[in-house]
Amino acid sequence: MFKRALNLPAELEETIFLWGPRQTGKSTLLRETYADAIWVDLLKADQFRKYLNAPERLRQEISTGNDNRIVVIDEIQKVPDLLDEVHWMMENQNRRFVLCGSSARKVRRGHANLLGGRAVRYELSGLVSAELKDEFSLERVLNHGYLPRHYLSERPLRMLNSYVADYLKEEVASEGLVRNLPSFSGFLNAAALSDTEPVSFSTIARDCGVSSPTIKAYFEILVDTLLGRWLEPFKKRPKRRRVLSPKFYFSDVGVVNFLAERGRLQPGSELTGKAFENWVHHEMTAFNSYSESFWNITYWRLSTGAEVDFIVNDLELAIEAKATRRVTNNHLKGLRKLSQEHPQTGAKIVVCMEDTARITDDGILILPAEEFTARLWAHDLGC
Repeated sequence: MFKRALNLPAELEETIFLWGPRQTGKSTLLRETYADAIWVDLLKADQFRKYLNAPERLRQEISTGNDNRIVVIDEIQKVPDLLDEVHWMMENQNRRFVLCGSSARKVRRGHANLLGGRAVRYELSGLVSAELKDEFSLERVLNHGYLPRHYLSERPLRMLNSYVADYLKEEVASEGLVRNLPSFSGFLNAAALSDTEPVSFSTIARDCGVSSPTIKAYFEILVDTLLGRWLEPFKKRPKRRRVLSPKFYFSDVGVVNFLAERGRLQPGSELTGKAFENWVHHEMTAFNSYSESFWNITYWRLSTGAEVDFIVNDLELAIEAKATRRVTNNHLKGLRKLSQEHPQTGAKIVVCMEDTARITDDGILILPAEEFTARLWAHDLGC
């Protein structure tokens, strides 16, 4: 399999949370990293029932004897009451835990402080180029998505269908996150059509036949269950009117393709461009998390339509994602307009499908996709 780029501490000094979307490989990574740990798997029906009915049994069982091994609890969101027992053992027995899950919503609802800030948070994303190495294929990534099983499959469509069905059943319905599951299912399809775009809650609400507050709540469910995240607009005072609506990015482009019924993506199409932008966002956010760079990533857009896909920190870096094999002056309009509005802008990059890197006369770096990711993971983007 692939060596993951997320480096979990082999020797724990504190309890950690490991979050991530379903099927990103969290359990596999934990079994590789903590092979000797005491393992509690709440996906097993007998263990789920046992601790759901009597969470104190975890303390009673683990406190027996002198076994001081790390304790891994997989799918902790299924029995959030276990966190009371975990908290007590951390405080009174100096126990170290690894708590793994795919949704913080139910945990946060019952335990708002998530162990009072005493646990360090990690998040595992889908596969990135630095993990795939020689097996990386941009065409495959854009069509299959980032989840390991889907990426490796020759026929991922059936797996994606099951993935969405399981998400609706296991993450949404069984946890009672929505009252109207058909309405939420319809929302998923509408939200996929808005991937990488500024979100209009009222438009999606009208399409789905529900209220705008309901659509906002549905988006927050996607965020809490790690199926997507917001990208806020750059908020430094502009000379011109800016677009202030946030963008939304699904955590896996394969899921977007399935929900939006895109079919096989064709080179040069608008849909390929949207998938390509999702992938660049995925690589950047995974790198930002894994490397602990703590970038503040936003986007910039004027009401006139000029746009730059990603702004890092206070204009230290500006990145445009263009799924084209020939970058023209038309593709550079957004970055040039940004430079006019904010002359202090640092490195300016276009990520594209050209074969070789080059620099325009006004200093814009044109980078092929694979060279961009190589520089990104080598901390060599000038930021």
